[in-house]
Amino acid sequence: MINLKQDTEGFVRMNRHFPQKLALSITFTDGTQEETTGRRMNELYDAALAEYRLQNNMDTKGFSRSPVKIHRKNAVGFVPVQPGLNK
Repeated sequence: MINLKQDTEGFVRMNRHFPQKLALSITFTDGTQEETTGRRMNELYDAALAEYRLQNNMDTKGFSRSPVKIHRKNAVGFVPVQPGLNK
């Protein structure tokens, strides 16, 4: 099991997809913990990436959604989380 910790701004560090069946534990800033799966975190990562692409007009600029070589400057490294994310 991997334990992720929420920072003071409400994000966890996540720069890649996790295996879908991987068990994850998230420790929130208020001290509570919640268990989730890699699948749910991947959904949150994809939503954060879509928001990032929208705000930076990356689709209209012609950036590919699935390039052969990923440039980390065109991706997100932090995903917003909050208690109750499995609901």
